[in-house]
Amino acid sequence: MIRTIKDIKLDGRRVIMRVDFNVPMKDGAVQDDTRIVAAIPSIEYIMAHGAITLVLMSHLGDPSKDAKKAKEKAERDGKTWDEAKYIAGKHRMRPIAEYLAAKLGRPVVFAGEDGCFGKKDFIDSQATGAIVMLENTRFHKEETSDDPVARDRLAKELATYGDVFVNDAFGTAHRDHASTASIAKFVPVSVGGFLMEKEVAYLEPMVTNPPKPMVAIIGGAKVSSKIAVLESLLRNASALVIGGGMAYTFLKAQGHAVGTSLVEDDQLDTARRIIDAAKKAGVQLVLPLDHVCADKFDAAATPVAVDGVDVPSGLMGLDVGPKTLAAYKLVIATARSIIWNGPVGVFEFEKFAMGTGEVARLVAEATGRGTVTVVGGGDSVAAVNKFGLAAKMSHVSTGGGASLELLEGKKLPGIEVCR
Repeated sequence: MIRTIKDIKLDGRRVIMRVDFNVPMKDGAVQDDTRIVAAIPSIEYIMAHGAITLVLMSHLGDPSKDAKKAKEKAERDGKTWDEAKYIAGKHRMRPIAEYLAAKLGRPVVFAGEDGCFGKKDFIDSQATGAIVMLENTRFHKEETSDDPVARDRLAKELATYGDVFVNDAFGTAHRDHASTASIAKFVPVSVGGFLMEKEVAYLEPMVTNPPKPMVAIIGGAKVSSKIAVLESLLRNASALVIGGGMAYTFLKAQGHAVGTSLVEDDQLDTARRIIDAAKKAGVQLVLPLDHVCADKFDAAATPVAVDGVDVPSGLMGLDVGPKTLAAYKLVIATARSIIWNGPVGVFEFEKFAMGTGEVARLVAEATGRGTVTVVGGGDSVAAVNKFGLAAKMSHVSTGGGASLELLEGKKLPGIEVCR
């Protein structure tokens, strides 16, 4: 476990906290406030326990990379490129500060658009109990630099703004950045916030010691992005449910016909290795028994039911069928813990969303029976939100890459500084 804000004295101390306010923006307006709302319990606790000031820092997108892509697109489309307007619309933290202030019902002072350096006098001048928001940390190349000396340059500056460093940004915990990990070297005390505590409390046991039987449901498009997760979860799982596009690489590895379904031919040996490892470990491997297919990858395509494992020529699998869902139901019914990472079909297309929706419902029902259910990964989270079932899971992770790396068994820099 990690040390948290509950384990230290906050009264009379200055706190600098890394949050993950990397939220979707459009024309300077917040489109989804899930990550902002998730940080509020830690913010309110810190202020209620007597912190002199609370300085918040976050990134918002990747300004240089996003601006380059947007400029190239504008040039291709023959449109005028206005970088200042683009940055203001997508990457400035002022709108986030204003949005947070409305949510908290108290002022959040924005430290200015001239960056994160040289803000100590400004912060010290604020009234006791002030909440300050810094500008986007990724406006500084030092934030993400591969050079530790460069990272430390920003980290040392940020460290002057607080006596205590709190990391509540699980979504960036896998990043060894100035504001997520390096800063801890220069602040006397480093702890986690409540969101970080919850993420670690639910995700780490799935790798180390989950309630058993444990069922891992792993989906998504590619085997290559999930190899380490599959191998890690095999150590403790009683059943491994594989769905989504990656399932067709496994089916082809077993000798089945897959039509024009997505397959990573360079991962066939990997799939065979995982199949053999599951067999040796006594882990039940659940692959699709039937499919909902189409002749093209298109939301408007006509669904074709395929009542068997093999996919006919000219068709691609875009969702699982009723036999597969019946097999999922039997496996899920036995579980005392479930980790779900990745959809089992193209749920973004309404005609091919039934399988993922049914998995979400089955996992939600399992939660109601007392099963510990953890949803990790961006697409899985989007799915449970789409089907209105997020609140019926034990835990829905706020971190895509971070949750994936934690499930792989890796030590994450942003978590380790809170130990």
